[in-house]
Parts: sequence; structure tokens; C-alpha cells
Amino acid sequence: MTSDGAKRGVRTPKVTLHDGSVLELHVHGHGPTLLLPVNPHPVTGTQAESMRAVGADPELGPALVDGLRDTVRVVAFDYEGHVMAAPKPDTLTPAAVAADLLAVADAAGADRFTYYGYSWLAMVGLQLALRTDRLDALAMGGFPPLDGPYEAMLRVTTATHELATSGGRPAGSAAPEPAQPEPAESTGAGGAEGFDWDAAEVTLSAAQTRQFVTLYRALQGFDDRSAQGRIRCPRLCFVGSVDEIPYGPRWGEVTVDITGPVVRHRAELADLGWDVRVLDGLDHVRAMRAEHVLPVLRPWLTAVSGRRAGA
Repeated sequence: MTSDGAKRGVRTPKVTLHDGSVLELHVHGHGPTLLLPVNPHPVTGTQAESMRAVGADPELGPALVDGLRDTVRVVAFDYEGHVMAAPKPDTLTPAAVAADLLAVADAAGADRFTYYGYSWLAMVGLQLALRTDRLDALAMGGFPPLDGPYEAMLRVTTATHELATSGGRPAGSAAPEPAQPEPAESTGAGGAEGFDWDAAEVTLSAAQTRQFVTLYRALQGFDDRSAQGRIRCPRLCFVGSVDEIPYGPRWGEVTVDITGPVVRHRAELADLGWDVRVLDGLDHVRAMRAEHVLPVLRPWLTAVSGRRAGA
């Protein structure tokens, strides 16, 4: 019997990840391979409404796939959704995630590939670039490649885990990766930056939250400045111009600043080989929307592919 995906020209191979769990891939189009860690299906129902309330797009994954599959071979896979469904509380380390991404490339039959990720999935893209010579290009959105907020993220994720294990329940809901709220959360029309984190309830499990503590704890000794010389491929970073999230007392009085490091180090990043874009007026949630990502990512991928072909 032919699957619905095959009828649409979509291949759906599966990959076994570092913990033995299995993730389905959606492979679209032809040409150079792009690994795209997004949900390949639209979010529907009340989750979709909650996402729209904070400025997120419940059809982000399909919109990115549709906007890119005529220029690259897109391998879409919901890594974030997978780790939330099958948590890896003790093993979600940078090395393990990089190994998972290489396993995705292997399952898709890609010896070489480009990677684009947003928020923490951009951050692990940087870790991937330091661990493989198979990367043709790296695109990071919503996370600075230099002077990244690793300490702040450890404090916020640790606070989230402590709340998850203590059973503290004010009203609302909150995410383990605060820069990218869960679809079911939230109220406010101001995006993540307008969300009242001090009035938030942590509804996630201890295993779900601990995996992000494990990830950021493993990065506390990471020197992203000295790492720059080890990145050999073309690279792009972009952020919204107002991507800064302040957290109150329950979260350790932490501010996660995404825009600041990119703006401060913009010239240095360019000298280090990064193409840098700052998207005017956009916060973290809105800067990840397809209508803002595609005008940056698509021509950049085309230019990189052209340079590679002419080399």
C-alpha cells in the first residue's frame, strides 16, 4: 500500500536516535540537502489558537518546507516535539544532539548537508558544526553565535525544573525552553516578550525540564569565541531587533538577551565569516515566522549553493 506521504512525493524514512527512540523524517524535493528541525505538520485546534495569541505560527513547519523545497532537498523532522514526547533527562548533551543530527543526515542519505535551526535548535547547530566536516553551511536564527546566553539559560531552565519538581502552580503555563513557548501556553498578544512568566504554571514533567538543564549545564565551559576558528563552512545568523526576555524572581531575575550580543559583535562576526541580519521590530517568536525567515534564508541558501558550484 502506498503511503499518503509517498503519494505527495514525500519520503518518510525513520532514524534511531542516541537513546534508542525513533523519529520520522519528511524528505521533500531535490538538490542539496537542508536539515530542518521543524514540525512538518500544522498545529491545529486550541494549541493553534494559543500559538497565534503570542504571535507564533501554527503552520510554521509546512510554510518553511513549502518555501524551500523548490531550491533544496528539505529533510524536516520535529526534534523538539520528539524530545518533549520522549524526554532524555540525563543524555540531552551537545554531543548526543550532534550525533542525532548526523544520524538524521545518514537516514536521509545525505553525506553532506546544510543545517538551519532556530532558538535552542540554532545553538545545537553551532555544536554540530564543531563536531563534523560534513556541513556545507550553517544558518542560526534566534541565538547568538558569539557571547551566547548559556549561563542565563542554565539559570532559567534550572528554575523551571525546580518548579516542575516542587509542584508550584500559579495560573497560566510556562516552557522549559523559555525563549520558545510551548504552543498550549499563554495569553498575551505581545509574543514571548509580553508573557508574564511570574504568573506562569509549569505543567511539564520533571524529565522534560531536566533534559534542558542537562543540555545547558554541559555548555557552561563552552567558549564560543575560541570555537569560531573551528567553523569552516559558510554561516548565517539572524535575530529580531527586540529579542530580549526578562524573567522575574521565580526565574532568578534573569534576562535572556538574544539581540544584544549580535548587535554588539556585528562587525566582529562579519570578520569571523558570518553573514549577519537583524530583523527590525521583531521579537523572538515573530522573528521565527516563515514570512520573516524565508526572505533571509532562501536567497542565502541560493547564494551559498552558487558559490559552492563555482568553486
